[in-house]
Amino acid sequence: MLHSRLRPLPRRNAVPSAPSAPTPEFENEDLELDESPEDLFSAFIAHFYPGSGNPSEETVAPQPKGDESINQVDAGRKLFAHFLWSAGMVVAEGVEMADEPGSEGTEARDIWAVEGESVLELGAGAALPSVVCALAKASKVVITDHPSSPAFCGAIAHNIEYNLSRTPAKGNISMQPHEWGVLDDAFSTQHKGTFSRIIAADCFWMRSQHENIARTMQWFLSPGGKVWVVAGFHTGRATVAGFFNTALDNGFVIERIFERDLVGKLEDGSEIRRDWVPSREGEGVENKTRWCVVAVLKRKEE
Repeated sequence: MLHSRLRPLPRRNAVPSAPSAPTPEFENEDLELDESPEDLFSAFIAHFYPGSGNPSEETVAPQPKGDESINQVDAGRKLFAHFLWSAGMVVAEGVEMADEPGSEGTEARDIWAVEGESVLELGAGAALPSVVCALAKASKVVITDHPSSPAFCGAIAHNIEYNLSRTPAKGNISMQPHEWGVLDDAFSTQHKGTFSRIIAADCFWMRSQHENIARTMQWFLSPGGKVWVVAGFHTGRATVAGFFNTALDNGFVIERIFERDLVGKLEDGSEIRRDWVPSREGEGVENKTRWCVVAVLKRKEE
């Protein structure tokens, strides 16, 4: 169970919510947390579809190489950058598995390996996948989110510093504000076609942005590169299916696609999967929110 890896820690330095969101009942505590070599992984997730934690709540996510600490941000912003969405955890777990000793020849290595790859994360929010990619020896990782994202108010910098400051990976990761579809700024012109792996985890709830996301992927993807698309069905399965149609119209092909159960696993600990379908008759809210779609895209001509 993906979210069973998380457990809450005492809150510290709670940040008040914006007026647009209900004010959580924070305890006014400033506790010293155990900052051992274990990674601390702080979630800003309210109970909203599969997810874990609450704004300003510290959460531990056990990881073979240590856990990650994710700093709190303003819980009232409509960009939802204060959520650690399940899709981000799926990517992080996949990259982690691919980097484990003995993973050679496995499906995880085939899909998720990042060693020596240049990685761009779109709509990163908490940036957990980017942090894990850096730890998994990606040659370069760039974390991007909308320029108005609350994650740029210190959260991303905190996550990089806390989790990577004592590792060689610190020099290989950076953050960059980026608006999807805006491709004439300095960052975009300097990095056209330079990323061999692009992460887009739960970026697809706004249909109006599908074209911009697909164009952005095409712009930054290097020859032979792959795009990881992972999405829950928060705003409906049809919305996610619409993005895949847009991606195909923008010169992508789907190399691999399946649905993954976010809650259960098989007896041997492996993922429960089923075929992706753009519509599933009789799918209720509870069943819909326990699944996500995982896809690997590449350019049509490649």
